[in-house]
Amino acid sequence: MFEAENLRDWIGLPVVDAEGSKVGSFESIYFETSTEQPAFAAVHVGILGGQKLVFVPLNGAVVAPKYLKVQFDKKLIKDAPSIATDGELEAAREPELYAHFELPYSTGVHGERRLGRR
Repeated sequence: MFEAENLRDWIGLPVVDAEGSKVGSFESIYFETSTEQPAFAAVHVGILGGQKLVFVPLNGAVVAPKYLKVQFDKKLIKDAPSIATDGELEAAREPELYAHFELPYSTGVHGERRLGRR
């Protein structure tokens, strides 16, 4: 995993898949609330009239000077749960997001939401 210290510097950078194909543009990071570790990137995809934010896990992601490379296939990412470009990921949709990428999911301490946006 990488250090997520300068998030503002990443906004708008291309996000590419494991093969180097552009998926979209980096929008924000969702952190695990219990550990404060970066967990998912919100990626701006689409063209006029069809824009949305999709989520991709940051497991194995690499930050380069001109892009963020994730370790998942472009089609899997584009089919991931999405929200409107001005929306927020609802806690009730978190299990769906983890299941889409075949990642284990459990609620945070005391059942609170697991992901928080920064």
